[in-house]
Amino acid sequence: MTGHRHPGDKVDMTTGSIMGKVLLFALPIVLGNVLQQLYTTVDTLVVGRYCGYTSLAAMGTSSQPVEVLLCVFLGIGTGVSILVSQYAGAGEQGRMRELCRTAVSFVYLCGVPVGVLGIACAPAILRFMGVPADAYGPALVYTRIVLCGTLGNIGYNMNAGILRGMGDSQASLWFLVVSCVTNIVLDLVFVAGMGMDVGGAALATAIAFYLSWLVSTLYIRRRFAALRFPFVPTGFSGEEMRRIVSIGLPIGLNNSLYSFGHMAMQTMVNAQGSVFMAGASVAGRITNLSNIAISALSSAATTFSGQNYGAHDFERLRRGHVVIPLASGVITFVFGLLFLSVRLPVLRIFTQESDVLYYADRYVSIVVLSQWAFAVFNAIVCFVNGVGRVRYTTVVNLLMLWAVRIPSAYVISRFFDGTFIMVAMPISFVFGMLCMIGYYVFCADWRKLIATSGPARA
Repeated sequence: MTGHRHPGDKVDMTTGSIMGKVLLFALPIVLGNVLQQLYTTVDTLVVGRYCGYTSLAAMGTSSQPVEVLLCVFLGIGTGVSILVSQYAGAGEQGRMRELCRTAVSFVYLCGVPVGVLGIACAPAILRFMGVPADAYGPALVYTRIVLCGTLGNIGYNMNAGILRGMGDSQASLWFLVVSCVTNIVLDLVFVAGMGMDVGGAALATAIAFYLSWLVSTLYIRRRFAALRFPFVPTGFSGEEMRRIVSIGLPIGLNNSLYSFGHMAMQTMVNAQGSVFMAGASVAGRITNLSNIAISALSSAATTFSGQNYGAHDFERLRRGHVVIPLASGVITFVFGLLFLSVRLPVLRIFTQESDVLYYADRYVSIVVLSQWAFAVFNAIVCFVNGVGRVRYTTVVNLLMLWAVRIPSAYVISRFFDGTFIMVAMPISFVFGMLCMIGYYVFCADWRKLIATSGPARA
C-alpha cells in the first residue's frame, strides 16, 4: 500500500499504548495547528501594524462567510478520512485506491463552482452580516481574494484527511511549514512593502493554499505509490462516492450550519461597532492558540476509532472512548491556563489601541478557561464519527449552536451588555459536553457496539 514507506511514517492505532499512539499521532497535528494559527496571526499582526483597526475588523469578520461556503466540502474530507482509516484497519488496499481516485474527482467538481459562487455572493453575505460601512470595502476585497484559493483549500484538506486516515500525521506538518513561510514572506511583501492592505494579506493566504495542495499531492504520489494518486480527475467509483457522501455530507452540512451560526454570532459582534469587532478579532488569535490540542486529539480520536472499528478490536474501542476525551480536556485546560497568564503582552503585539485591548482582554478571560469542556465534547463527537455513527453528533452540534449559543448571545445583547456576548460560548460548551457524555451512558446502540466481542456490523 505504501510504496516507499519509511519507518515511523504511519501510526498504527490498533496496537500498543493507546495514549502513546494518540499523542504520537497528535503531536505533528498540534505543531501544524500552531502553524495554521500563525497564518492568521501574521495576517492580523501585519494588518494591525500597517493598516489600522478598520482593516483589522474587516479581516476578522470576513473569515465567517468563507467558512460557511467551505465547510460542507471540508466535512466531506472528514468522511474520506474516516473511510480511509476503516479500510486501513481492515487492510483493504483496492478500496483505498478507488476512494482516493473518487476524492480527487470530487475536489475538482466542487472547488471551482464553490469559489465562483462565493465571489458572486460575497456582497450580499457581508450586507446580511451588517458589516459597518467603514469596514465593508476592505472586508469585500479580503473575502473575494481568499475565495480565489477555494480549490487549493479543499484539495489540501482532502489530501490531509487521506493521510490522517492512513495514520500519517507528520507529512502535513512539513507541508504547512513550507506554506507558512510563504505566507509570512508574501504578507510582508504585499502589505508592508507594497501597501496592498487586506487584499495583500488575502492574496498571500490564497497562494499558500495552492502551494500546500501541490506539495501534498506530490508527497502522496511518491510516498504512497501503490495508491496511484492522480493530479487530475480520472473517473470515480459510484459506490465509494455514495459512502463518502453518506458519512461526510452530514458532517459537512453540520459544519456549514455551524459556521453559518458563527456568522450569525458575528452579526451580533458587528452590532457593537468596529472597536469591539477589532477586539474580538485580536482575542481570537489567543483563544485559537489556546485550543490547538483540541483538533489534533479529535483527529486522533477519529483515526483511532476508525482503525480499530475496521480491525474489529472492540476492547481497544472500549478503553479509548474514555481515555482520549479525558486527556483532551486536561491538556486543553493546561493550555488555557498558560495563555491566560500571558494574554496581555501577547495582545499588545497586535494593537496598541486601549479600547481594542480592553475588549480583547475581556473576551479572552471569559472564553479561554471554558474550552476544556469543548475539548471533551469534540473528542467524543470525533470518536463516535470514526465508527460511522454521525446522526446524533450532527444533531447535538446543531443544538449546541442554534438552540443554546445563539439564543444565549441574543438574550445577552438584547437585555444586558452586548459586549459580553462571548459568555454564550461557555454555556454552549458545557451543554454539548453533557449531551455527548449522555450518549455514552444512555444510547443503547453505542453501548451494544462497545460491548461487541465479534465482527463489527456496518
